[in-house]
Amino acid sequence: MTITDPIADMLTRIRNAAKARHESVSIPASSIKQAIAQVLKAEGYIKDFYIEQDGVHKTLKIFISYDEKGEAVISGIKRISKPSCRVYSSYDDIKPVLSGYGISIVSSSRGIMTDREARKQNIGGEILCSVW
Repeated sequence: MTITDPIADMLTRIRNAAKARHESVSIPASSIKQAIAQVLKAEGYIKDFYIEQDGVHKTLKIFISYDEKGEAVISGIKRISKPSCRVYSSYDDIKPVLSGYGISIVSSSRGIMTDREARKQNIGGEILCSVW
């Protein structure tokens, strides 16, 4: 089976694992998925992640973060820019997610970063997804 949007597949797997209260989720690895996982970890939305090597194939294993009540820290995750409809924005047009309670993940010329970092560095890019 061919996946036409691997980032949307990653976000859907994380969303489903969080709703099913799984401890972790395995995803086929790529460099952009690893960069997105790094941003999610830095912002506290996931506990940790690592790359598993099984011969030629690499798998990204992501550990879902839960609060004291057992609820997932990620309450929502949405793909913004899609392969069929790319969404680009300059730094001053990037809007905060839920009045600053969530983040947007931006792919810029300086790498994958949050919307706050992009506004701070005065660079725009492709808005990959929003997490809250």
